[in-house]
Amino acid sequence: MNIHEYQGKEILGSFGVRTQRGIVAQTAEEAVKAAKELTEQTGTGWHVIKAQVHAGGRGKGGGVKLAKNLKEVEQIAGEIIGMNLVTPQTSAEGKKVHQVYVAEDVYYPGDSEPEEYYMSVLLNRATGRNMIMYSTEGGMDIETVAEETPHLIFTEEIDPATGILPFQARRIAFNLGLSGAAFKEMTKFVMSLYTAFDKSDSSLFEINPVLKTSDDKILAVDAKVTLDDNALFRHKDYAEMRDKREENPTEVEAKEVGLNYVDLDGNVGCMVNGAGLAMATMDLIKQAGGEPANFLDVGGTADAKRVEEAFRLILKDEKVEAILVNIFGGIVRCDRVAQGIVDAYKNMGDAIKVPIIVRLQGTNADVAKKLIDESGLAVSSAVQFKEAADKVQAVLS
Repeated sequence: MNIHEYQGKEILGSFGVRTQRGIVAQTAEEAVKAAKELTEQTGTGWHVIKAQVHAGGRGKGGGVKLAKNLKEVEQIAGEIIGMNLVTPQTSAEGKKVHQVYVAEDVYYPGDSEPEEYYMSVLLNRATGRNMIMYSTEGGMDIETVAEETPHLIFTEEIDPATGILPFQARRIAFNLGLSGAAFKEMTKFVMSLYTAFDKSDSSLFEINPVLKTSDDKILAVDAKVTLDDNALFRHKDYAEMRDKREENPTEVEAKEVGLNYVDLDGNVGCMVNGAGLAMATMDLIKQAGGEPANFLDVGGTADAKRVEEAFRLILKDEKVEAILVNIFGGIVRCDRVAQGIVDAYKNMGDAIKVPIIVRLQGTNADVAKKLIDESGLAVSSAVQFKEAADKVQAVLS
C-alpha cells in the first residue's frame, strides 16, 4: 500500500527519524494558515509547497515549488491543488492533486554547504536479506545514477535476525564522506531509519534526498513509503492512511469483492485462477498478437457470482476487444466453473459485447467443454493452450 509523503514522515518521526517538518493543507487558505503555524514552530521564513500524490518526480511536473512569502504560498498552493500533475511515474493524464504539504525551508545558510544523499531500505530477494542502498548523488533519479555512475551506489545488506549493527551504520556514514557531528548524526539517522522500516512492516522506504544541513543536521526531506498489505492487520492506524482517490477505481472495486486485479493497457481481458497461470496467460495473449488488458486472479473459487463480478470488472475497460478465461481445475472442478460462466453470461444479458474464449483444463475438463459448447452462447471453448491462442488470434483479426 502506497502512502503520501506527509504520512511517511509521520511514521518516520514516530521512530525518531528527523524529518523536514510540515503541515498538510486541502485548500490555498489552509496552506497560508499552515505556513503561519509552521513559521511559529520552526522560525522558517520560506516554505516549500509539495503536491501530495502517489508518484515520484513531482518537481519535474511542477508539483514542488518554493514560496518566499505568504502571498506566494497562497498563489502556488492554489495552482497546485486541483491540477492534474504529470510526472515520469504517472500516465499521460497525470494524477489530480487533492492536497499539498506545506514544509519548512531546510536549505538555510550556515557554517557548511548543505549536501544531498540518496537512501532506501528494501528487501534483496536474491539473498533474503534487507538492504540499505545509498549514494552521494541525492536529488537525482537513482536509475540515472546507476546507469551513468554505478560506482557511486553503495549497498549494505542486513541480516533480519540481528537487525542493523552499529558498525554498518558507521560504514554508511563513512562512505558518504561525512565526519564530525554530521557523521554521528548520520549514524543515528541510519539506525532509526532501519528500525522504522522493520517495525512498520514496510516493503520500501525511499528517502531522496537525505539532507545534511548547513549546521550538520541529518534529515529526510522526502519520504516514499510502501507498506506491506499482508501486515496491515498488525497496523490498524496505517491501514487508515489508505487514500483510495490515488488508486485505480477498478482495482479498488476488485479488492472490495476479493479479486486480485491489476489494470493494464492492452486489448484482451483475462480471467485466471492462480498468479503463475495468469502470467503464462498474459504470455499466451502476447503470442497470439494481442496485449493483456489486465491481470485478474479469481482464486480457487469460480462460481457464477464471482465470474460475473470478474466479467463486469474486465468490461469496464473500453479497450477490451476479447476476453480469455483460462482456468485450471485442481481445487475447483472445471464443470462447476463452466456452469458458473454460463450462468454469469445469462445474468449479464447484453452487457457482454465482446467474444469470450474459455480454456478449461483439469478435473472434468471434458464435461466442462461440453457444457460450454452446448450452452448456445457466443462463447468458444478450448482445451489446449495453443488452441486458445489460435482462437484469440482469430477474434482479434
